[in-house]
Amino acid sequence: MLKNIDPLLNPDILHALCAMGHGDEVVICDANFPADSVARQTVLGRVLRLDGVGAPRAVRAVLSVMPLDTFVDHPAERMEVVGDAAALPAVQHEAQREIDAAEGRAVPFASVERFAFYERAKKAYCVIATGETRGYGCFIFKKGVQLAPDAPQQN
Repeated sequence: MLKNIDPLLNPDILHALCAMGHGDEVVICDANFPADSVARQTVLGRVLRLDGVGAPRAVRAVLSVMPLDTFVDHPAERMEVVGDAAALPAVQHEAQREIDAAEGRAVPFASVERFAFYERAKKAYCVIATGETRGYGCFIFKKGVQLAPDAPQQN
């Protein structure tokens, strides 16, 4: 057990998040997402699992150790609802609250069409599959940098 590390972050996930560089992307997906087949095409090449955990809780855990990229307009993206791109299901509202809390500011989601999301996910560094049973609990996060306290601030 490590101090000040969310206990959901198992060694495989911590290793992947640490190995990612600035601009790399992580996918957090629901139980309906084709996580295994998509993850085989990512940089890591295998799925990471957080079974039994909802997507918003997984977002909280990941963003407790990973800064979002401040050099891009949309470091947080969500899979848009088929037929209603503007709709925000409850799972996405809950994830949005976790993002804003982790960043200490509003970081609104950009939406990605479902099939475009699948293609983007294949290019990600890794895929973390959750036990989220609600649909559209699928997100892409772009890793930023953690600056030293005396370094010039971004954005």
